Amino acid sequence: MSHDKTARMANQIAAFFASKPHDEGVAGVAEHINKFWEPRMRARLFVIFESEPDVLHELVRAAMPSIRPVPAESVGG
Repeated sequence: MSHDKTARMANQIAAFFASKPHDEGVAGVAEHINKFWEPRMRARLFVIFESEPDVLHELVRAAMPSIRPVPAESVGG
């Protein structure tokens, strides 16, 4: 999965939660990603957040501290 697709998916989740109050939207994005994204997807999201955060919706950027980090050994090849 490419970084572009990962960013697009995260931004789609954020768009869904954008109509909620800000804090609820941030929590919803984090909860969805933590619950449904596999470790490799979350790892790619962290790479995008570090390298090109502007491509991510504001709610995704705000949710990053609440998204579970991925231990290197969980990512694999």
